[in-house]
Amino acid sequence: MTKIRSTTVLAILHKGEVAIGADGQATMGNTVAKSNVKKIRKLQDGKIVLGFAGSTADAFTLMERFDEKLGTYTGNMKRAAIELAKDWRTDRYLRRLEAMMIVADKEEILVISGTGDVLEPDNGIAAIGSGSMYAQSAATALKKHADHLSAKELVEESLHIAADICIYTNHNLVLETL
Repeated sequence: MTKIRSTTVLAILHKGEVAIGADGQATMGNTVAKSNVKKIRKLQDGKIVLGFAGSTADAFTLMERFDEKLGTYTGNMKRAAIELAKDWRTDRYLRRLEAMMIVADKEEILVISGTGDVLEPDNGIAAIGSGSMYAQSAATALKKHADHLSAKELVEESLHIAADICIYTNHNLVLETL
């Protein structure tokens, strides 16, 4: 499995709200190429939100395929994710794509990878990218001890903590909620 570096994407389901956010840093090797990349997109007229990590061209190819699957399966996010993961794993062209995605609707969060995985986190927290473990750790602690925060506030604070630690993550955040 390819290790996806150079970004952090975090999604949290909390108090009936889903929030997803990502930093804006794009790197080429050890150099910051751009600091305000938008790695979060809304699909299906804003009913589904998607965040990606990895190669931008690869991520956009997968996002387009996922959107097609959503159309085929009348907006059923889980079914579309499973069908995309099947294609991603078995198709010669797709197999070479280096990216990961988090997709979310109002009820659930899923992580989709090129290894054929479609994972729904047990605790309502999903993270991908180089700073994912920092963001996920921060989110887990904050969600447990800061019940007064909204899902969006949890994502924002957790991403800022990750950006303080991970050199491939910056503080230029894009956040979306459902």
